[in-house]
Amino acid sequence: MEELEKNETNAEVGGQRDENATSWTAADEAKASAQEKMLRDGLEDYELQPEDLALLSGETDLSFGAPDTSSWPTVAIVGRPNVGKSTLVNRILGRREAVVLDEPGVTRDRVTYDAQWNGRDFHLVDTGGWDVGVKGLDKAVAQQAEIAISLADVALFVVDANVGATASDEEMMRLLRSSKKPVILAANKVDSERAEADAAALWNLGLGEPYPISALHGRGVGDLLDVLVQALPEVGENRVERPSDSTPRVALVGRPNVGKSSLLNSLAGSGRAVVSEVPGTTRDPVDEVLELEGKEWVFVDTAGIRRRIKQTVGADYYSVLRTQAAIENAEVALVLLDGGEPLTEQDVKVVNQVVEAGRALVIVNNKWDLVDEYRQQVLKREQVADLAHVDWAPKINIAAKTGWHTNRIVRALEAALEGWTTRIPTSRLNAFLGELVAAHPHPLRGGKQPRILYATQAGVCPPRFVLFTTGFLDPQYRRFVERRLRETFGFVGSPVRIGVRVREKRRR
Repeated sequence: MEELEKNETNAEVGGQRDENATSWTAADEAKASAQEKMLRDGLEDYELQPEDLALLSGETDLSFGAPDTSSWPTVAIVGRPNVGKSTLVNRILGRREAVVLDEPGVTRDRVTYDAQWNGRDFHLVDTGGWDVGVKGLDKAVAQQAEIAISLADVALFVVDANVGATASDEEMMRLLRSSKKPVILAANKVDSERAEADAAALWNLGLGEPYPISALHGRGVGDLLDVLVQALPEVGENRVERPSDSTPRVALVGRPNVGKSSLLNSLAGSGRAVVSEVPGTTRDPVDEVLELEGKEWVFVDTAGIRRRIKQTVGADYYSVLRTQAAIENAEVALVLLDGGEPLTEQDVKVVNQVVEAGRALVIVNNKWDLVDEYRQQVLKREQVADLAHVDWAPKINIAAKTGWHTNRIVRALEAALEGWTTRIPTSRLNAFLGELVAAHPHPLRGGKQPRILYATQAGVCPPRFVLFTTGFLDPQYRRFVERRLRETFGFVGSPVRIGVRVREKRRR
């Protein structure tokens, strides 16, 4: 183990910065401020768009942020297994979000989505099938449905009109009545006018008018939603905390069977997630709030991202979609790699998916206790070759199953989040770029040389920079500027976005 510890240096987690970044004096600040003002005044000679003026005045912020949805009302979709609840969720959302298969028991957890109809925003909670006299996993699923009813403002009770009201439906009816929540009865699988007579028989449940719908084909769903939004209160009774919460969200992502659930269990100190040697055990994202080193984190265990999503069917396909959503809703992603196996194309794709989403990144080589010295050197060469474009990401080696070095995760996460939220003063940014361009000007293109007129940081999470120029900058030169930004200011563990706005001089 001592040899393994030597392979992890502080640079892998903390990154390196230019010494000039820490030797900034008051005189340097005054000089940079004067230079920045001169450059800003010089922009008045160029044609600027309204959005440019808003950006320069600070009215526009391109930082990551989610709207406050905590006060939206909540709708819980409940019913027996395989009556079409998840199909109705997808129909309302207008996209394939919930897992749908023609078999009972696919949905297991309460999954909350943000929905909208006719200008009304609300939370939509998909639940697993509720039934009486069940045990084990089915009982836990039914309990989750009962919790969803207790937290909802309106319950949408889905019944299979072709089967009619069963004993389980009648028990669910009693449960809904005891909750004293508004209940809307949806008679699903009514695909034609002839089948509406079957829906009318559901009046016997005593929950009011049954609304005939076909969640699969969309028939009658619009009328159902019109009734639903009328029953919604203006503000939800129970707050629903979404990703805008201040607690950092960490998505555990990677190929199937690389140890994501094992890591969550190791950090939680309990069997929070199901762990199996069979790939694809995790189906729905599992959220867990953990306190590590005095700070709260929300860890999200996700399903493994498979190699060929287009060839994946059923629950596995939708599990991958939920994993993508978990990455979008997180601030930082822990990408787990199997240290004992060669780096695959899919590993690189997972890393790129995190970078494209603009999330902070930490690379974790798991199962390190099974890696010999030869494999360590091979893995290092593989990552230098295939992950060179993310050499700014912290890299740590752990063994999730035994807990070895998992205490290094918090330090890596904090370093990545610090880089993700770093903001550079405009004066210092322009002073840096002025020196950089003077020493390394842009190459001539067509007899002209583009110049950087002014620069500003338009946002954080991830850091976004806007360069006002006299011409387009080559991609190679943009990467050069990004590399020098990282060398000087850090941005450890965070992608950096650089946008260019070409502006021409005003005609006199």
